[in-house]
Amino acid sequence: MTELAIETSGLVKSFGDNRAVDGLDLSVPAGIVYGVLGPNGAGKTTAVRMLATLLRPDGGQARVFGHDVRREADAVRARVSLTGQYASVDEDLSGMENLVLLARLLGHRKPAARDRARELLEAFGLTEAADRLVKNYSGGMRRRLDIAASILNTPDLLFLDEPTTGLDPRSRNQVWDIIRIVVAHGTTVLLTTQYLEEADRLAGRIAVIDHGKVIAEGTPGRLKSSIGAGAVHVRLRDAAQRPEAERLLSAALGTHVYLEADPVALTARVAGADNGERVAAEQASLALAELARAGIVVDDFSLGQPSLDEVFLALTDRPASEKEIAA
Repeated sequence: MTELAIETSGLVKSFGDNRAVDGLDLSVPAGIVYGVLGPNGAGKTTAVRMLATLLRPDGGQARVFGHDVRREADAVRARVSLTGQYASVDEDLSGMENLVLLARLLGHRKPAARDRARELLEAFGLTEAADRLVKNYSGGMRRRLDIAASILNTPDLLFLDEPTTGLDPRSRNQVWDIIRIVVAHGTTVLLTTQYLEEADRLAGRIAVIDHGKVIAEGTPGRLKSSIGAGAVHVRLRDAAQRPEAERLLSAALGTHVYLEADPVALTARVAGADNGERVAAEQASLALAELARAGIVVDDFSLGQPSLDEVFLALTDRPASEKEIAA
C-alpha cells in the first residue's frame, strides 16, 4: 500500500462569513509532485497553511505522514517545509548570509552551515551571486534562493504555494527543474498553482479545487480524457466569419465552442466519454466539411487531447486566473 504524505477529510476553515475551505478531501501519495489547481479564492493557500500548522482548522481531519496537524503539530513541523507566494529571505543580506543564518537557526554548526549554503547556491545556479545583496537579485533568483532556504534541512514534504507567480518563462523553467531535482531526492511536493501548464508539466496527480472543495482529482491524462476524447482547434482566414463558424461547429459537434483571444481562433471539445479517438477524428472531419460547404476558409486545424485549460473551464465554467476574494 502506498504511503500517504497527506490525508484530509472534510477539512474546513472560515474567515467570518467566507468559508475559504469547505470540506476538503485529499489523499496525497508520498514521493510525487501533487498539484492543487484552482483560481484565486479557491482555498489553495488556506489549505496549505492548515496542513503546515500555520492555521488551525475549524473542522474536519488532516494528517501529514500520519500525524494530526492539531494534536501533533510539532511532529508535522519536523517533517515539512513551506515556500509561500512571496520570497521570505532578507533583502539586506547576501544570498550566502541568508542561507548561513537560516542553517544556524536550524542547528547547523558554523562550518557545516557554510558548507550547506555553498552546496545549495551551486545547485541552484547562484554561486556567482552568493555575495550579492538579495535586494539586487532578479525575481527568479530570489525564488530559487527561497526554495534553497526551504530545503536546508531536507524535508519529507515541501509545500510550494504558487512558487512561479510573476516569473518570466526562463525563470519559471529553472524553478521547474529545481522541483524535479527535489522530488528525485525523495521529497514529496505539494504544489499549488494557477498555471495550468505548470501542473501539467510537473504533477503526477492533480486536485482541481473550487470554492474550497475538490471538484476533480486524478492524473493529468485522466482529467483531460474526462471531458472528451479530443479538442478541435481551428483558425479562420476571415475573423468576420467566426460567428457563423461558431454556430456551425456547435451544431456539428453538439458541444460548446470556445472563442479564443485570437479573433480568428476557435476551440471545441469532441466526443463524449464513450467515444474514442477514432470517433473524435470522424466528428472533426464532418465539422470541417460543414465549414467548407458554408464557404468558410480554415487556414489551420488540429485535433489533440484537451488541455488542462479546457478541463478547468469545463469543470468550473470560468478561467483559472479569474479574480475573487483571496483566501
